[in-house]
Amino acid sequence: MVFSAEMIALKAHVKDGRIIVDETTDLPDGDIYILPIDRSADLENPELIRELEASVAEARAGKLIPASEVLAELRSRS
Repeated sequence: MVFSAEMIALKAHVKDGRIIVDETTDLPDGDIYILPIDRSADLENPELIRELEASVAEARAGKLIPASEVLAELRSRS
């Protein structure tokens, strides 16, 4: 599956142990994986910010790699 730039990040919050997405999405039905970010540590890291900005720019330019290909590559390394 290839994701659009708009699908890179979703704003959500946790209430009573459940994740609630704060906006509508055009995500297809199915499972998603959520990776929490420690904002106090990670988002103050200039290198991480540069990499995230570069990733968003690549997504907007349509230079995406399907997640299945990325996972296959990572699995082949182990």
